[in-house]
Amino acid sequence: MKRIRILTALVTQVALVAAFTLGVGHAKSNGGRDGIKVEDLREWLTYLSSDDLEGRNTYTEGLGLAAGFISAQLKSWGIKPGGPNGSYFQRVPVQGIKVDNHSTIIAEVNGQTRTFKNGEGVRFPTNSGGKQSLTASEVEFMGYGLSAPDAGHDDYAGRNVKSKVVVFLGASGPAGLAPQYRRVVFSRGGFATGLPGAVASIGPPRGTGQGGPGRGDGAPPAGSGQQGAGEQPDFTTVERLDRSVPPQVSAQDDFFEFLFSGADVKYAELKEKAAKGDPLPKVSLKNVRLTFNVDAEYRVVRTQYTRNVIGIIEGTDPKLKDTYVAFGAHYDHVGYAEAEVVKTDTGSRRMGRSPGRITEGAIEDRIWNGADDDGSGTVSIMAIAKAFATGTRPRRSLLFVWHAGEEKGLLGSRHFADFPTVPIDKIVAQVNIDMIGRNDKNDPTKGNSVFVVGSDRISTELHNVSIDANASFGKPLDLDFAMNDPTDPEQIYYRSDHFSYAAKGIPIIFLYTGTHPDYHANTDSVEKILFDKMARIAQFAYEVGVRVGNLDHAPVRDNKGPRVGKGSSGKL
Repeated sequence: MKRIRILTALVTQVALVAAFTLGVGHAKSNGGRDGIKVEDLREWLTYLSSDDLEGRNTYTEGLGLAAGFISAQLKSWGIKPGGPNGSYFQRVPVQGIKVDNHSTIIAEVNGQTRTFKNGEGVRFPTNSGGKQSLTASEVEFMGYGLSAPDAGHDDYAGRNVKSKVVVFLGASGPAGLAPQYRRVVFSRGGFATGLPGAVASIGPPRGTGQGGPGRGDGAPPAGSGQQGAGEQPDFTTVERLDRSVPPQVSAQDDFFEFLFSGADVKYAELKEKAAKGDPLPKVSLKNVRLTFNVDAEYRVVRTQYTRNVIGIIEGTDPKLKDTYVAFGAHYDHVGYAEAEVVKTDTGSRRMGRSPGRITEGAIEDRIWNGADDDGSGTVSIMAIAKAFATGTRPRRSLLFVWHAGEEKGLLGSRHFADFPTVPIDKIVAQVNIDMIGRNDKNDPTKGNSVFVVGSDRISTELHNVSIDANASFGKPLDLDFAMNDPTDPEQIYYRSDHFSYAAKGIPIIFLYTGTHPDYHANTDSVEKILFDKMARIAQFAYEVGVRVGNLDHAPVRDNKGPRVGKGSSGKL
C-alpha cells in the first residue's frame, strides 16, 4: 500500500512538471474571448481523454493526474489558488453513513390521531437531513403527482400546492406513459418540493407495486467507491448532515387508508385505479393535519477522499472584487473495465461489470475516455480561465472550479456548495459546462446549436444578459431552450453541477449540446470532438462572464422559474 502511494505521488509530480512545461509555452496571449483557441482545446483534451488517464474515475490515479495537469496550467497563467491553505485543491470527504432514523408522521384525520414511525407504515429517506418538525393542515392529493404536459398528463395544471403537502399514488404512473418519462415518475417527490413549492411529499414506495414493500428513498445514494471490509453504509454523502431537507416520504397501505378515511373518495378505490393506470382525481383532503418529525442520528462508518481543483482571478474594482462569477465543469469520468474479454459460443464478451456501455465492434477498448463527458467542459473552462488571466480582467473576481465525482452524484459541487472556499453569498452567478463537444444525436444540422438550461429560473436578468452576450457575435449561436422545460423527460436541470449552486439560490446558466451514441460508452474519444463548435460555445460562456463580471450590481434574483422552453428565443 505504501509503495503504491509513493508511486502515485511520483507520477502526479511528473504530470505537474510536464503540465507546467506545456502551459508556459502557451502563456503569451492577447486574452479576451478570441484568446480561446481551438489548438489549446485540442492539445489539452487529447491528453486528458487519453488512455494514460484511464478514464478519470473518482478515487483513482487517473483523476489525480488530471487534477495535477489542470492546476499546473493555472499556475503557469498566474491564476491564484482557490483552495484552502494556498492550494489549488479542495479535499472532498465522501462519507459513508449509517442511520438510526426515529422520524415519525403524526396524522390527524377528522379528530382521530395516529403516529406512524419510520419503517412502520411510512419510510423516510435514509438521508433525511437535520432534525426538524413541521406541521401542515393543507394536504393535496395530486393523483399521480406527475407533470408531463408533452405526454398529455399534468396533474399540477391549475393547482396551487405552495406550502402544502402533496400526496400521490401509482408507482408506475398512468397507463400509456412513454418509457422516456420514467425519470420524471421516479422524481415526483423531489419535483413537488421543488418548483411547485410543497413543504413535503408522500408517495408510494419507489419501484414497487402500490402499497408493497420498498425503501422509498427520495434519491439514490450520492455516490460510492469500492466497498471494503467492515460495516456497510446506508448512504453516501458529501453534504452537511444537519441541513434542512423537505420530507419526501413513502407510505404503505395502512397509512394511506387512515389518511383517506375522512375523504369522499376511499383509498381502496384509488389504489385499484392506480394499479391499472386509470385516471385519478385531484382533491384537497379536508380535516387533515400532518406533523413531520424528522429525527435521524447519523454515524460515519467510511470516508474516501477526492478533490476539487479551484482557481481565482481577482477583479479590478475595489468594491466588487469580493464578489464572484463562478465557472464550473466536472473533470471526472467513469474509468475503465477491469474484467477481461472472453470468447463464448455467441461471440466475444467482456466478463464482469463495465463502467458504461460498450459500443458494438469496440469490445477490446477497455477505457472510457470521456472526451465529451466532460473533457469538453473541463478544457473549455481552462481556456476561459487562460483568456481572462492573459487578457483584461472584469470588475468582479472570477472563480473557477473543476468538480470531482459528478458521475457519482455531483459529489464535488455538492461539497463545495456546503463548504465553499469563498463566501457562498458572494457568488453572484455560476456558468456550468458539461458536454459541449458534439451535436445532439450527431445531427449535422445542429452544428451551431447549444442547449441553454436554467438561465431564467432564478434571475431574469441573467437570462437577458446571456441573450445580449450571444447577440454580440458576428455569427450568434442557436440557443435552444427546449431542455429548460421543467417537464422535459431528461430532467437535465437537476443532473449536473450547476444544480448544487442553484439549490443555494445562485443564478445559473448551463450549457450543453446533448447526447449522442457515444454517451457513457467506451468510444467517447477525442477524434470525434467538434473543436470549432466547442470553441464558439466557450467564447459565449466567456462573454456571459465578462458582462456579469462588469455589472455594477449582482443579477437580480426574482425567482420567477422557467419560462423559456421549446421554440423560445430572445429576452424576457
